[in-house]
Amino acid sequence: MSSKIRELDVVALLHGLPARGLLAGQVGTVVEALDDGVFEVEFCDDNGRAYAMLALRQDELMVLHYLPVAEAA
Repeated sequence: MSSKIRELDVVALLHGLPARGLLAGQVGTVVEALDDGVFEVEFCDDNGRAYAMLALRQDELMVLHYLPVAEAA
């Protein structure tokens, strides 16, 4: 993974977690760094209601970016 994940980063699942009702690409927010490479991620609906919160490894996530590289630096 090229981007270091930090608290409040918006991330997407790389693979679905059917047992938790989450699809690949599901978008969540990192709310806490739990351990080296493990993060608590909250998944909310469009109204801000959380429908899942779970610990995920960095290799299960992709950080989403909203600005081109030149503007983000």
